[in-house]
Amino acid sequence: MNTEDIVPLLHRIADALDRLAPSPNAEYDLSVADAFVWHAEADRLEPVEKVNRVPLDLLKGIDRQTDILFNNTDRFAKGLPANNALLWGARGTGKSSLVKAVHADINRRDPGSLKLVELHREDIPSLPRLLAILRTSGLPSLLFCDDLSFDALDDSYKSLKTVLEGGVEGRPANVIFYATSNRRHLMARDMIDNERSTAIHTSEATEEKVSLSDRFGLWLGFHNCDQNTFLAIIEGYVKRCGLDDPSINLEAEAKEWAVTRGSRSGRVAWQYIQDLAGRLGKPINLE
Repeated sequence: MNTEDIVPLLHRIADALDRLAPSPNAEYDLSVADAFVWHAEADRLEPVEKVNRVPLDLLKGIDRQTDILFNNTDRFAKGLPANNALLWGARGTGKSSLVKAVHADINRRDPGSLKLVELHREDIPSLPRLLAILRTSGLPSLLFCDDLSFDALDDSYKSLKTVLEGGVEGRPANVIFYATSNRRHLMARDMIDNERSTAIHTSEATEEKVSLSDRFGLWLGFHNCDQNTFLAIIEGYVKRCGLDDPSINLEAEAKEWAVTRGSRSGRVAWQYIQDLAGRLGKPINLE
């Protein structure tokens, strides 16, 4: 095959590749949605048309945490100084639900004022690339990592520390970082203890591990709710979803459900509501 034959073929291949490749502008256009998921392997922000969340008024027993997080987020969305936030505590107590509900409420009052970008735990090493994109956009962006924690031999927490507060560039002014975790210091206790036992200066090793959580100006603790709060959560869902039925002893069923699950939390309450709606043959609509 001579040169005259090869050149047109190469042009056709290049044109085909251009058509297959997504538009870079479309990937980073944050005006197309209020929420996105970051895909590190492709450096792509995927718009989320409908966020899986619970309305703010249905979150019971966490009024103090709600007020603090909402005020912090509202200040940030208005361009004022605000802190990174770590929501830690028991499973299913409304940590991630609160973040998504606050984001929705902020945008309900001022449409398009705040972007929500979810970052998966395993994509933490790609955080500098994501921050560069968000910095360029100039839009107030809430970067959210659910169930963040680190185990032994995982040193990606060091890059997170640098990005949050310690780097030369620092965190972009238009980005705030919220994380949820079951661990207050984001690391297992035995991981911290192992570092302490093998270090020459034990206090320095411990400080290295716990200093990550110090990058969060807000620490909000969440705990399993009491019985009255648990029943109030269920009652709120029942009224919102139209699941009232005089033939069902709601309180007795809810208590039994909590006993069989071994805990009382918002997640357990939601699981009961799904079971109740299924038995009644009714769809669930929280809007």
